[in-house]
Parts: sequence; C-alpha cells; structure tokens
Amino acid sequence: MSPRSSDAPQRVIDAAAQMLARVGLNATSIREVTKLADAPLGSTYHHFPGGKQELLARATTMAGDKVEALLIELLKGGAVQGLQQFLAMWRERLLRTGFRAGCPVLAAAVEEPVEALPSQPRAAAADVFARWQGHLAEAFVADGHAPAEATGLASLVIASVEGAVAMSRALQDITPFDQVAAQLLKAAAPRA
Repeated sequence: MSPRSSDAPQRVIDAAAQMLARVGLNATSIREVTKLADAPLGSTYHHFPGGKQELLARATTMAGDKVEALLIELLKGGAVQGLQQFLAMWRERLLRTGFRAGCPVLAAAVEEPVEALPSQPRAAAADVFARWQGHLAEAFVADGHAPAEATGLASLVIASVEGAVAMSRALQDITPFDQVAAQLLKAAAPRA
C-alpha cells in the first residue's frame, strides 16, 4: 500500500472539515470530499461505514480537537492574552480566506441533516463546544473571575466569536468581528 493510500482516511476527514467550514453540512457531499482529498470514493465508504453522518462527525471532532489544542496552548499565557491571540487567529483566517471559511463546528451545530436521523455532527459539535467552554472557564477563574461568572463568560466568548465570524462572512466585512473582539476583551479583563 502506498503512503498516499494509507493516509486517505485522514485526508478525507481534513477535506470534510474544509468543506464544512466553507459550504456547510448539507452541501458537503462525500463525492466532493473525496475529490478534494484525492481519495478513492469506494474506500471512503469502507473507512466510514456510517456514511456522511459518521464522516462529518469525525471531521467536526477533528476540527474541534485542533482548535482545543491551540486554545490550551494560547491560554497558558493567561485568559486575556490567550483570548487576544485566539481572536487574532480567527480574524486572520477570515481575511486570508476572503470571508469564505467559517467554523466547521458551527456548521455542524446549526444545520439539520437532510436525512431523518439524529445528527451525529451536531452531537460532536456539542461535545466540542463544551470542551472549549471548560478550558476558557478555567482560564477565567485563574484570572480571578468567580466560577459561575467564568462559565458564563466562556459561553459568551464562544457564542460571540462564532456569531462574529458568521456576520463578517455574510457582510464580507471584518468590522463586526473587530467590534465583538473589542467587547470580549473588555469583558474578559482580570478581576482584582
């Protein structure tokens, strides 16, 4: 087996996450994902016997894991510094992609699958958001916020960043993102 074939499942997951970020859950097709991944269509069904639902759930989890690892690293310098860097990363992504790529986790969370099945991608997104919230809340507590306030602030950060990304994509303008980022940094200031 060539190295190219052996990494096909990971390439397919990566491609699915890219498509989720750009076109959303229902517009992401296995055929287009395999084409983007340069992977054989037949083997995709072998590696993902649960079909599109399984593939998109795994792509959502993988994308969430990558952001979680980055978030953990960024928060080592403190909640506000980590949040500043996290916001800068999202701002750069929006501008670099010409507002074409959003968050694959949000896409998995907000779209109902066309199939009349419970949504595996949405369940994966719920897990990812909970993990992100936990890391942010811990950092806010370390900066002096009360635990309940820290949890609420973590939810505010996640919801605001996701909403700001969506607004900026819709308007093709970074202004909403910058406005939200400024407010989040004020809200996240350490407590004495």
